[in-house]
Amino acid sequence: MLPFALIDKYNVPIPRYTSYPTVPFWKDGLLDNADWKLQIEKAIQYNKTKEGISLYIHLPFCEQLCTYCGCNKRITKNHSVETIYIDALLKEWKMYKTIFGDDIVIRELHLGGGTPTFFSPENLVFLMTELFKEIKIHPEKEFSFEGHPNNTTKEHLQSLYNIGFRRVSFGVQDLNVKVQTAINRIQPFEKTKQVTDWAREIGYESVNFDLIYGLPFQTIETIKETIETVIQLQPNRIAFYSYAHVPWTKKSQRAYDENDLPKGKDKYALYELGKQLFTDANYTDVGMDHFALENDGLLISKQNGLLHRNFMGYTTTNTEVLVGLGVSAISDVFYGFRQNYKTVEEYYQAINENTIPIHRGINVSDEDILYRKHILNIACKGKTDWQNDFELTSFMKEQLNDLQKDGLVEWNDSQLEVTNLGWSFLRNICAVFDKKMNDNKHQQSTAPQFSQAV
Repeated sequence: MLPFALIDKYNVPIPRYTSYPTVPFWKDGLLDNADWKLQIEKAIQYNKTKEGISLYIHLPFCEQLCTYCGCNKRITKNHSVETIYIDALLKEWKMYKTIFGDDIVIRELHLGGGTPTFFSPENLVFLMTELFKEIKIHPEKEFSFEGHPNNTTKEHLQSLYNIGFRRVSFGVQDLNVKVQTAINRIQPFEKTKQVTDWAREIGYESVNFDLIYGLPFQTIETIKETIETVIQLQPNRIAFYSYAHVPWTKKSQRAYDENDLPKGKDKYALYELGKQLFTDANYTDVGMDHFALENDGLLISKQNGLLHRNFMGYTTTNTEVLVGLGVSAISDVFYGFRQNYKTVEEYYQAINENTIPIHRGINVSDEDILYRKHILNIACKGKTDWQNDFELTSFMKEQLNDLQKDGLVEWNDSQLEVTNLGWSFLRNICAVFDKKMNDNKHQQSTAPQFSQAV
């Protein structure tokens, strides 16, 4: 068990590093489609699309509100919204196809939400069929989607499998009834078992479970029971996320008393127990809350030095361009990031005006690209080498010395490597190379608000 003083020291607000520069440093009001087109064309010019592109499609609708959720969603039981939203997605995709041209190749695709399985199997197949028209699909494609065990049908799984999906992620979160009641997500284990069995029967190559630690009323005993129960199903991957309590942006998280949340040492104890239980069950720590069995592609990619990280989390493909479609979706074209409007109404209005529905983002400088490389190296490989890039500042050296003293890294003048203990604190280690956040601290300005590291 980690010394409690170390937990307190590193449990600070810090980014999850799915991008650099991180979202709080982006600017609102970046509505210029012409400038965004220039960034995309620059990515094409410098061969950033040579491995194909990733495509993320945000499907925001849910039938009920899960109070812990930090995702962008729209709560409704009216399924007539499906066809209207799909029509808008296809119009947005057409705008991007015009920019990318005829050589566009889809390497990776993920359906996220919201609840993608809110949509009927027929509508999902229609959406995918239309998206795939007049484009190429990479022979080593990686197609995945998020499914809610309560509403994912065998028809969903079979229909998406038939058009190329081979990985599915089920949101389990927690099995304890008291916890489920607090977060408004009643979900019997039998539902999770049923959809997992169906996926395996159909032929899915990888099944992921999302679990969360730090939820209201979780204890050592309850999370132990949850983990021991779900690993009986042998999911190929497990994402064991730290609950991000950000009620200043997600008002639904005010539905329970903060005193009911495990914090600091108590919360970290949940993580340590989970990590031990996963290790005992032959899962390997991939990094940043992810665990995988030895034959899973995520772990194999890490071992081969090919693991990548973007707004879809860890990925097995090293595509450098990600296009996000739908409400609040984020695109990353290496030289810039853009995020779509966050409300359905604003998104529809932009689509109807034949403009890509972006409203915020940032163009990436050469310096940003340099620091991003090292942040990704740490997050994906657990090591980095800056010998030919820059000299460390005195502030960075101080941080690295502190991390080394605490046993989280080993470093010298040109490189660092994360220790076994350090893998539990990757976010803190990545932050050494977060120049924008560190400069912000020095300027004594109001720091952006991130979730706690633990």
